[in-house]
Amino acid sequence: MNQENIAANNAVVHLDDDDFETLVIQSKKLALVDFWADWCQPCHMMAPTIEALAEDYGDRILVAKLDVDANPMTTHKYGIRGIPALLLFKDGQLAQQIVGVRPKEEIARIIENHL
Repeated sequence: MNQENIAANNAVVHLDDDDFETLVIQSKKLALVDFWADWCQPCHMMAPTIEALAEDYGDRILVAKLDVDANPMTTHKYGIRGIPALLLFKDGQLAQQIVGVRPKEEIARIIENHL
C-alpha cells in the first residue's frame, strides 16, 4: 500500500519490522507510531485515542501501530521499555516520545507543534 492510499483512508496503519523503514522513516509526512501489545490494558485504553487522531490528522500525518511482541527489531532499535509508547517521527528522525496513557488533546498539541 503506498503512502497516498494510506493517507486517503484516514485509518490507523498496522506496521511491522519489514515496512517500518519505508512507511515511517522514508515518509515525507510526520508519523505517529503507537508501540503496543495485545496483553497491555493501557494500550487498549489508548486505542480509541489513536483511532481518533488518525481520523483527525489522516490526511496530514501517518498514524500507525506496531505490535512490540511481533516486531522485536524495531522495538529494540527504539529502546521501547514501557508501553504504550507513542513515537513521533519527522523527516525520518525521532522527534518526540510519549510514554503512557495520555489525553487526545495533549497528543494533538504535540502533533501540532511538529506540523
